[in-house]
Amino acid sequence: MHAFIANLIKDGPVLTDGAWGTQIMKRGLQPRECPDSWNLSHPEKVEEVAREYVDAGSRVILTNTFGANRYALGKFGLADEVAEININGVDISRRAAGTKAYVFASMGPTGKLLATREVTENDLQQAFEEQAQAMAKAAPDAIVVETMMDLTEARIAATAAKQTGLPVVACLVFDSGRLKDRTMMGNTVEQAVEVLSQLEVDAIGANCGQGIEGFIPICKRMRAATELPLWMKPNAGRPETVDGQAVYTTTAQDFVRFVPELIQAGANFIGSCCGSEPAFIREIGKTLRKP
Repeated sequence: MHAFIANLIKDGPVLTDGAWGTQIMKRGLQPRECPDSWNLSHPEKVEEVAREYVDAGSRVILTNTFGANRYALGKFGLADEVAEININGVDISRRAAGTKAYVFASMGPTGKLLATREVTENDLQQAFEEQAQAMAKAAPDAIVVETMMDLTEARIAATAAKQTGLPVVACLVFDSGRLKDRTMMGNTVEQAVEVLSQLEVDAIGANCGQGIEGFIPICKRMRAATELPLWMKPNAGRPETVDGQAVYTTTAQDFVRFVPELIQAGANFIGSCCGSEPAFIREIGKTLRKP
């Protein structure tokens, strides 16, 4: 484990941030617009999102680079903007963080499936290496590989991130199968831990997919399988569809009731994902500060 990560968690669970996409939408992102492109077109609005999380108490904030790989950007005709979007994304979060928080650069999936041979492993490797190297130029404190639904894609992305020499957190989405405890590709928690541990990543975890209650057994199983730090960012429950829009009804108060159990299960980094906002981070922070 990287000394930076070990030092960060030594005094107890670390508060991360909440959802970015919904916060950018609130500021005017259109349905068919690329969120990551706002690092170039609306940097001040992206910085507002990051700053709100810092003000809410986040000690770690992410970057608006979740879809800033050449395949995800390619859907918007922005495949040639990988370097600029990633560098700007890290710079924006760095400005918002100041001396109050650390910046972990976000790497999400490509949206291409290996299983259907849309891409090869080599294609993904090149795409993630390009993104990771661009991020590294802006010197974030770490890289978070997140919202991965395919363990193979997670492995390739984490390997690319590790090549930068930065600390790396690797997370998957567990929301499939009868017990909602497998990835979309059928990988178990234990399989994920085994594969990612071999890469010598600095922390592993889960994000997105389901609400905090479902994360407690996942976190327990991860803790039983590894001594690595665990990163947990559950959604604000499961969304309901209202007028064609995904609406999250879990409140910050509902969410934080389960935070003590998540800590007991072994979580070292705690934040929230889709449907959450700075109020969630404030409430989690209050819970973490309780003696």
